[in-house]
Amino acid sequence: MTDDFYERRANGVREPDPTLGRRRRPLPQPQPQDRAVVESLPPAPEEEPAKPEHHARPKRERVILNDPRRGAGTLRARVELEEQTSWGKLLVKDHLVKVQLRTAMLLSLLVVGVFGSLPVLFYLLPGFSRLSVVGIPVAWLILGVLPFPFLFGVGIWYNRLAERNERAFVDMIEN
Repeated sequence: MTDDFYERRANGVREPDPTLGRRRRPLPQPQPQDRAVVESLPPAPEEEPAKPEHHARPKRERVILNDPRRGAGTLRARVELEEQTSWGKLLVKDHLVKVQLRTAMLLSLLVVGVFGSLPVLFYLLPGFSRLSVVGIPVAWLILGVLPFPFLFGVGIWYNRLAERNERAFVDMIEN
């Protein structure tokens, strides 16, 4: 056993720390050596007290609750979309989703058409598959290298078309 007071055990039970639960005294904070100086301000100029204008007519203001360029249909369409009502969902489904789906299908047909024509090209032109550039067969270049930039370009093209479709949808809703 050790000599430490907190490690002693009485009847096999460790004795609790006698300082447990007591608040520590805060350490004294160092006081700044320079004292703050409070300067007095010059007195305010004396003016006549303002007379209350209880009986004066308030100034007329024009209150515009809605932008006059927007029609009620625009506001209704925006509210329907924001609240995700059945009409708003139908509007999105009928217009935006169909346009996005059509764009995706056309670009996927382009990719399938290009990649599907490669076996036909190699079958119809057997000499084409035997060509080589810098010792590498052209067929390997076409099948192993060119699809990646092509797919990347189609992906960027799709992204731009999708953003344009979304902007057109927002413009249709707002106008």
